[in-house]
Amino acid sequence: MATPWCDRCGESVIDGPHAQCGAARSLEPPRYCASCRRRLKVQVLPVGWSAVCVEHGETLG
Repeated sequence: MATPWCDRCGESVIDGPHAQCGAARSLEPPRYCASCRRRLKVQVLPVGWSAVCVEHGETLG
């Protein structure tokens, strides 16, 4: 099942293409939870990043 929200801009992925978001996401961490659209608490580390949603937990990259 596809996620309903873009994890970069927070808009619906059903409404249109997000090619620019996909290109940017290859270089930066997500900013929004793809499941619930909440803003993520993002920490950039020397070896990657971590993003935390209060509802869905932590994602590492």
